[in-house]
Amino acid sequence: MATPRMKTAAGQVLVILVTAKNQKEAVKIASAMVTANLVACANIVPAVQSIYRWKGKIVKGREVLIILKSTKARYPALEQAIKGLHSYETPEIIALSVSAGLDRYLEWVASETRN
Repeated sequence: MATPRMKTAAGQVLVILVTAKNQKEAVKIASAMVTANLVACANIVPAVQSIYRWKGKIVKGREVLIILKSTKARYPALEQAIKGLHSYETPEIIALSVSAGLDRYLEWVASETRN
């Protein structure tokens, strides 16, 4: 019986990657998402070196990576909330599906993001 629950929970959990311009913005976004129950957890990874093409130019700079854990059901509201707080014209918001994980953790993510 534990295996079907794990597969169901795993299929609904997402890991969302968001980059922010600095630590202050990352903490603001992460805190707001946890407070609104849009994510169960947020990890902030400081000092990420980014190199990307933007409007025809190569840009190199430091950013902060936010790793969020949520569910497919909460993703639309999560994306809108991040866009509303983010300073970038086109913020990186990438959701990755979780195919497997510790059942207890995945159930925790699901329970913390229920509205």
